[in-house]
This record gives sequence, C-alpha cells and structure tokens, in this order.
Amino acid sequence: MLDKLQAIYERYLYIEEQLSDPEVISDMNRYKKVNKEYKDLQEVVEAYHSYRDILGNIETANEMLKEDDEEMKEMAKMELDDLKSRRATLEEEIKVLLIPKDPEDDKDVIMEIRSGTGGDEASLFAGDLYKMYNRYFETIGWKTEIVSINEGSVGGYNKIVMEVNGEGVYGKLKFESGAHRVQRVPKTESQGRVHTSAATVAVMPKMEMEDLNINKADLKVDTFRSSGAGGQHVNKTESGVRFTHLPTGVVAESTDGRSQIKNREIAMNRLIDKIRMKQIEEHNSKVSSERRSLVGSGDRSDKIRTYNWPQNRVTDHRINLTLYSLDKIIGGDVEPVIEALIVAETAKKMQEGE
Repeated sequence: MLDKLQAIYERYLYIEEQLSDPEVISDMNRYKKVNKEYKDLQEVVEAYHSYRDILGNIETANEMLKEDDEEMKEMAKMELDDLKSRRATLEEEIKVLLIPKDPEDDKDVIMEIRSGTGGDEASLFAGDLYKMYNRYFETIGWKTEIVSINEGSVGGYNKIVMEVNGEGVYGKLKFESGAHRVQRVPKTESQGRVHTSAATVAVMPKMEMEDLNINKADLKVDTFRSSGAGGQHVNKTESGVRFTHLPTGVVAESTDGRSQIKNREIAMNRLIDKIRMKQIEEHNSKVSSERRSLVGSGDRSDKIRTYNWPQNRVTDHRINLTLYSLDKIIGGDVEPVIEALIVAETAKKMQEGE
C-alpha cells in the first residue's frame, strides 16, 4: 500500500509542476484536464501524509517501549494502542480511495424517463419520477434542461428527456437506469384495487466530441432549406444542417435554430448523443448475465426498484434494500437509496480487488 501511495504522490508532484508550465497554461483544454487530475489526487495525497505520520509515530512509540522508565513505557503503550487503531481505520479509508474510479462518473448526463406497462397510470408514474428527480436535483444544486417532452393523455409523461449538469452527476445517477415499478390504487380505479405499472429510466453520460474521437473526415455535411413554421427566413435560407457519420451510418439534423451556425451546434450534439447511444446498446448486448446483475447495470428489462404506495415502501431489488419512507423519497429525498447503492458497489469492487 505504501508503494502505491508513494507512486501516486510522485505523480501528484509531477502534475503540480505541469500546472505552472506555460505550455500547459496556454492550452485551456489541457490545463483543465491537468487541473482536474491534480484535484482528484489531493484526497489520496492527504491520506498518504497522514498514514506516513502515523507509521512514523508508531515507530517512535516502539522505541519508547525499550526505555527503562516505567512511566514512559506506560505512556508509549497507550499511545501505541491509539495509533494502531487510527492506522487500521485509515487503511480502510485508503483502500476505498485506491479503487479505480469510473472515468465517466464526473460527466453530465442525458436522462430519459419513459412510461412502460400500465397505460395512463404508467404515464402518471413517469411524471412522479420526473418530479422526484427534479426536486432531488434542486436540493444538491444540479441544473436541468428539457431536451424533448411527450405528455400523457391524462397527465404525466409518455416520455421526457433532459440534460442534468453538475458535479459528479453520472457517478450518482447511473444507478437509476432500469425499470421502476409502482404498486398503488390508480385514480381511475373505482374498486380500490392496487395495480402494478412501470416506467423506465435511462441515464447516459453526456459525451463531447473529443470523448468520442469523431474525425471530421468521417462526417458528411448537408445543408438544406427548412420547411414548416418559422417564417420566410427559415424557408428562404439553407439554415438546416444534417450530419452523417460515415463509419456508423448515424444521421442527425437540426432546423431548430434560425442560423446555420446554431443548427450545426445542435445537430452535432444530437449526433454525439446518437453515436454514444449506439455504443451503449452494442456494449450492453455483449454484457454477460452476471455483469448485468451488478449494481447500476442499466438493463431496462430488470425491475430495479418497487414503489409501494399502500405500505409507504420503497425496495431496491439489486441490494435488497427496503425503506418505509416512500413519501420522503418520492418527494425528492433519493440520497439514502443512492448512497446505499454506492456503498454496495464500492464493497463489491473491494472484494474483487482482494
């Protein structure tokens, strides 16, 4: 462990030098990446310094035990017990810090909530999930922007897609992908019977062009005149933009903006999201059944969570977690569930590491 920490510390010092390098400072993208790595390493380096200090103090206390002075030896024993306890605690914390992090955990996300089985009740439940997540995002300071929306006939949503921006968004929301099941008496039920409906949630890390390494030579670009609402400007100028990614055949276009420049930006973002979605689908098709059962698998066929209204109960089936606080959770207090999933994933990674 000490060797690993020493290697990380040496990397930290190297990154620190890079931050004062004029060549790095002049390249904003490179500077951001270097600065992010520097900040990510700080917590490990601080733990390393503490661990090294404790080991040094243990060595000093052991030397004191060799003294003839009984009072001094007694003090050394007491201090040694405390130091060993602190060392054990810190070692466990360091093990967690040394677990390789998912490089996508810090990314913003595209989140889709879609009604599943259950007709109108499923749409209403999709609306409840949207409100739940939206309140949760507000409490932790994340920003949202609606990408597309398809409202249900009696309320709620058939489908709603939004961007979520903030710190460490994907690292928390990745556990929400899957089928969410609701058990309650629908408003349309006259006999008071409990029905079961479902909605699906998909969470995808928002990718930038450099993340996907899209080569401009692989893009076919078409411009065209828009049609429909928008006035004479839209119909008379070739403001519409269509990108075709030749290696994958993925096509994305936009006529939403008034200018070709704006439509290029919108179409490119859509192309990136479509290519990323295609990559995720191809990846998921190759994932074994064992890995699909892992926390945060994102397989829509799995019922990951049940919301039972009559019992005020929420159960996450992946980690056998049951909380009798549905009213608080559906009101936006999702953190206890997400934290439990993070702890479960961390424990599994530690077990695999051993």
